[in-house]
Amino acid sequence: MAITTNAICNSFKKQLLEATHNFSNPGGNTFKLAMYTNSATLGKSTTSFTTGNEVSSPSGGYSSGGKALVNVGTSLATNTAITDFADLSFVGVTLTARGALIYNDTASNDPAVAVLDFGGDKTATAGTFTIQFPAFTTSAAILRIA
Repeated sequence: MAITTNAICNSFKKQLLEATHNFSNPGGNTFKLAMYTNSATLGKSTTSFTTGNEVSSPSGGYSSGGKALVNVGTSLATNTAITDFADLSFVGVTLTARGALIYNDTASNDPAVAVLDFGGDKTATAGTFTIQFPAFTTSAAILRIA
């Protein structure tokens, strides 16, 4: 069991061709980010959100299913289409997370989009846990299609 690498989920690639996901802002789907412990098995073969090995926060601030992401829109430049999200903070949490899953909360069965590997356990103790997304550029955005 492990979260071994950042990955775009294979099922997501197929679902793009089937118009399952809409990243338009405004009017698109609601995407969420859920965090997981080091016991979770997440990778490119992940197909949907699951509560198995999801983090818990006894102090509150994190609830099952994670939190909605704010999509900053889409763009096309230099033959690369991109979309990205605003940084996401969980406030007043005590938790340890090894990685996260971005998934489409609007589509049926909560299909997986991407797995984020934190590279090791990250902890917050009665504090703020922030996921910082890369710049909204063709070379850095979290989702890029070239």
